[in-house]
Amino acid sequence: MDALNVILLGFFIGIVGTGSGGALTFLYRNPSNRFLSTIMGFAGGLMLSVVTFDLLPHAFEVHSYMTGLFGMIVGVLIVIIFDDLVSTSGHKKNDYLKEGIIMGLAIAVHNFPEGLAVGSGFMASKAFGISIALVIVLHDVPEGIAMATPLSLGGVTPLKNMIYAILAGIPTGIGTIAGVYMGEISPFFISLNLGIAGGAMLYVICGEMIPQSRDLYKGRISVIGMIAGVIGGIIITELL
Repeated sequence: MDALNVILLGFFIGIVGTGSGGALTFLYRNPSNRFLSTIMGFAGGLMLSVVTFDLLPHAFEVHSYMTGLFGMIVGVLIVIIFDDLVSTSGHKKNDYLKEGIIMGLAIAVHNFPEGLAVGSGFMASKAFGISIALVIVLHDVPEGIAMATPLSLGGVTPLKNMIYAILAGIPTGIGTIAGVYMGEISPFFISLNLGIAGGAMLYVICGEMIPQSRDLYKGRISVIGMIAGVIGGIIITELL
């Protein structure tokens, strides 16, 4: 695929993935914690599988082990810094509107390295880029739901919810632009970008998605969802 098509795809998966999650508030305004826990666990397992078995191995192979590892560390540090910037303390538990806004900002920040992974992935190979894009669009749906649910409970209309979710997905396309044009410079930048994206996504998966899925519902359903996601990620990796 040429650079323009990859960039358009990056915007498409970000907008459609996150926007679809926001659009689900047209169907129901208050999804159960059991449902949210299941899809959050599934999305976390799916991403964990693809990052571990596909994205990071590519980062190590394209240039060098040290380049990919350095990128991972940088990616983790970037997300930690942005998480500290968008988080607030002392807000009321029932302040759904504020919770939704904070979640939306966090999702927008996290979507940039996902776009970076898409752009760099296609620079490595078409099949690899497609597998990363497919996983990210599936992962963005529960993120859109996680953002839209508190906004909905705070009185935001379903139409506005969908618009806000779409806006949160735009950084995926911006990250894709960075991944494509940096990846065209040299294999070093492909490896570095994949490492950054992998580190950032691992932090989000292990530090937020999996713990959130467990907090939402205390039963085994989140674990089952996560295992199903890991299996799904392995299948996607092998098929593509």
